[in-house]
Amino acid sequence: QVQLVESGGGLVQAGGSLRLSCAASGSNFNINVMGWYRQAPGKQRELVAVITRGGTTTYAPSVKGRFTISRDNAQITVFLQMNSLRPEDTAVYYCNTLRDNGINYWGKGTLVTVSS
Repeated sequence: QVQLVESGGGLVQAGGSLRLSCAASGSNFNINVMGWYRQAPGKQRELVAVITRGGTTTYAPSVKGRFTISRDNAQITVFLQMNSLRPEDTAVYYCNTLRDNGINYWGKGTLVTVSS
């Protein structure tokens, strides 16, 4: 089992910045992909950004150039630096990890609210 704890959400004005963190604990062996998804009210959960163990990143087109994902493999922590935030970025942000055996784990989520 892998436990994920997110932090860093909150309320920010449009144009502002936030940094999300997600720390993994438990059986952290063979974690390959770590990333962030988000779910806005009334919408489906969507990918924001993911990063592989080797550092390859993938971003949603809507956040590319504004958000940066990074990872500390030693601490098994993933970060999401969010700049130039927009009201449409308002959502619950979920941390996700994918192990080499294909098993997914999810955090409980952290709320990001961007006011206009």
